[in-house]
Amino acid sequence: MRGKVAIVGAADTRVGTVPGVSATELCVDAILKALDDACISKHQVDGLITCNSMSQPMLYHAEAMAEYLQIFPRYCFAAGAGGGTTFSVLHHAASAIMTGMADTIVIAMADSLRSGLSREQAMMVQSSTGHPQFEQPYGLTVPAYYALVAQAHMAQYGTTAEHFAQVAVACRAHAARNPAAQMRTPITVEDVLASRPIADPLHLLDCSLVSDGGAAIVMTSAERARDFPHTPVYVLGVGEGHSHEHISQAHSLTTSAAVEAGERAYAMAGLGPADMAFAQLYDCFTPTVLVELEDLGFCQKGEGGAFITEAGIGPGGALPVNTHGGLLSHSHPGNPGSMFALTESVWQLRHTAGERQVPNAEAGLLHAQGGIMSSHTTLILGRDGY
Repeated sequence: MRGKVAIVGAADTRVGTVPGVSATELCVDAILKALDDACISKHQVDGLITCNSMSQPMLYHAEAMAEYLQIFPRYCFAAGAGGGTTFSVLHHAASAIMTGMADTIVIAMADSLRSGLSREQAMMVQSSTGHPQFEQPYGLTVPAYYALVAQAHMAQYGTTAEHFAQVAVACRAHAARNPAAQMRTPITVEDVLASRPIADPLHLLDCSLVSDGGAAIVMTSAERARDFPHTPVYVLGVGEGHSHEHISQAHSLTTSAAVEAGERAYAMAGLGPADMAFAQLYDCFTPTVLVELEDLGFCQKGEGGAFITEAGIGPGGALPVNTHGGLLSHSHPGNPGSMFALTESVWQLRHTAGERQVPNAEAGLLHAQGGIMSSHTTLILGRDGY
């Protein structure tokens, strides 16, 4: 698959609180903006992949979006999504292009978690997570599940709450350079530790945002990509790793299936961690970034805290992470959250990211996980198709 397909269009909608605009309208807005970016019409699209919306669910979501747009693709499906699936659909789209199932595929995801769900509805979503027999009866929420990961890493490696807080500070520093980000005011480690406790050791600023928003990309073959106006961004490597569904069944709380996902993506791309100019890492909660840095080979196991402190993941750091601000500061509309890491990576590799542009960005790594550190997908993208 390396270098066989490319992203030729990318766009985001507004994020944060977007009242009066439904999840469907956000999804369609993202699609139309991505088509404009690629300089093609909707009638040139013959493949469409979406994910369902929590605030406005539909039985056949992708077909409903196609109907709304009045396009009639020959390749069309809605993915289960979740953080990891957001990236997994790229290799499904790539395979469809390579096997002739479609020539030009749009991937789009959007939701209105902030404006489209009441507090009671949001809590119902929270309470439905976890194993119905072994987890739900104990009343754990999603932050509590991730707090288990944080506590385990602290106990095993001496990681501190300050290390986790530095992740939030770095993401906010990136977001401060991004005019589209939901939260742009700089924060300090002290601010994070002083924010409201959520699930020990996590504080409010250790937790991702709740947002409205959507994003979309346009993919085609590497040969056709040369005919589009922007620098193509090639898919160089992709890998998945799956270790469990429920956190009570995880074999380890400090090492995840990001290890296998990363190894498979690196092998396909013929590249390694040292070749990455940036990384976009799933940051639903600050501990996930630290574990992912280790599991993806950017530092040794147990050294994530030291890497964040000494090498740096903020602007100007050795490895800029979540250059748009991530789920912690840019936005997190649920399943579509990782899509913003994807569109941001396109702009970084086009060298059009403005003030937040990473110098000499030729290749970058993207990683997302779904569930509670359950299903992992790693992507490696680059300017050169090799």
